[in-house]
Amino acid sequence: MRRVSRIAVAGVATATLTAALAACGGTSNDASDGGDGKAKGLAIAYDVGGKGDQSFNDAATAGMEKAAAEFKYGSKAVEPTDGESDADKVQRLETLAKAGYNPVIGVGYAYAPAVAEAADKFPKTTFGIVDDETIDKKNVADMVFHEEQASYLAGVTAALTTKSRTVGFVGGVDIPLIHKFEAGYKQGVADTDPKVKVVSQFLTEKAEDGGFASPDKGKTAAEGQIEDGADVVYHAAGLSGQGVIEAAAAAKVYAIGVDSDQYNQNALKAYKQYILTSATKDVAGAVYNLAKSVQDGKPATGVVRASLKTGGVGLADSNPVFKDDTELQEALKKATDGINDGSIKVKTS
Repeated sequence: MRRVSRIAVAGVATATLTAALAACGGTSNDASDGGDGKAKGLAIAYDVGGKGDQSFNDAATAGMEKAAAEFKYGSKAVEPTDGESDADKVQRLETLAKAGYNPVIGVGYAYAPAVAEAADKFPKTTFGIVDDETIDKKNVADMVFHEEQASYLAGVTAALTTKSRTVGFVGGVDIPLIHKFEAGYKQGVADTDPKVKVVSQFLTEKAEDGGFASPDKGKTAAEGQIEDGADVVYHAAGLSGQGVIEAAAAAKVYAIGVDSDQYNQNALKAYKQYILTSATKDVAGAVYNLAKSVQDGKPATGVVRASLKTGGVGLADSNPVFKDDTELQEALKKATDGINDGSIKVKTS
């Protein structure tokens, strides 16, 4: 049986070493440990897409920056490299741990083998991983989310917004994690209006083929779905989702963003009126909470799971078109209550 952390997953406001670590790349706010053995700060290693993905890598950055500011210590964020191996990831994490950072967090399921190996070599360092729950070690926190729940609400939204009775889903990579987004979305649509058709596409079979990091692929996929009649397109595709949003705006139909509130992101401001909402997950909060647990001397370990009920996932309400739709908001409240009380069981595949 997996250990389950008691740490609460709460919402958090959105608020990187020197030449010795240059081989890891990234940027830093270096802070000395003063020779007292205490952690010098928090370090995160980005998944594909890196900083600027307007999605979960940027959310992790926000959590890191909040922790660094509040605890007045250093932080480091390290970019991935093209075609890197698990051994490269292991070396990156070990370099950060050896330098004194604690916790050290791998952002994305691809870090699972590396986190497991590095955690064995540095048992006094707390490691975290976002979007993976397979590592059962005393010094690892598996930070995961009920993405299917927020996606269900995105499906309700799409079904009540579409005029063409066709909506789209673009997944970055054909993997179980993204299947959760697709399953929840399709169920939300079907439960709301079974006559609405969902057209679905995954950009790549493997992450290394660019499914999470290719806006051009996302744009092409969305354009195809829009040509097939979709007037609302939901993406779970990381950086590739920017292309989905661009295609939706060009066609003057709605996009539903993912992970962060994409309506409010500067890189997407030219398209914001067409970003109806975003299915959010509080990666920032998860990163901050892990850092705080280490700072408090009670490091969180085991599975730390965020849900609709804890506020760890949800829908953004920045777009007035979404927020002011009374019928939609009533339907979303009913769906939220059903998920939280268990009367609605959201599928994950």
